[in-house]
Amino acid sequence: MFQIILYQPEIPPNTGNIIRLAANTGSKLHLIEPLGFTMEDKLMRRAGLDYHEYADVQRYPDWDTFLEQQSPKASRLFALSTKGVSYVHETNFLPGDWLLFGQETSGLPAPIREQFDHSHLLRLKMMNGQRSLNLSNTVAIVLYEAWRQQNFSGAI
Repeated sequence: MFQIILYQPEIPPNTGNIIRLAANTGSKLHLIEPLGFTMEDKLMRRAGLDYHEYADVQRYPDWDTFLEQQSPKASRLFALSTKGVSYVHETNFLPGDWLLFGQETSGLPAPIREQFDHSHLLRLKMMNGQRSLNLSNTVAIVLYEAWRQQNFSGAI
């Protein structure tokens, strides 16, 4: 349904939660290395429970390799950042859209953010003065908004 991209995730339980989310929404998960953990990390595996076998997860050594191998259309590639200009809830998502999320501690680096048109650099609304939401929570909010716009296609 949707393509979730995690750029150099650092916290194992977040990635485990997102693996479970991907399995339950029919989304594919793309991991851009280096990862801040191993895929065998017990905290990551525990958070993902037994969903690893149901999730479609692919790894790439770096951002450029991901772009070369996947070649996502720029018009359907969205980056999430607290520095985003447009809002998730104002964006019209389509099946197959690519959703890029940055590191837990530093977000997406400026050179990657700068590759996006302002309309594709998205943010979530938050209370004034707050820094950010947890990565797995952010992915869930954005993914479910995109899926909601598709009337939860494929869900029971």
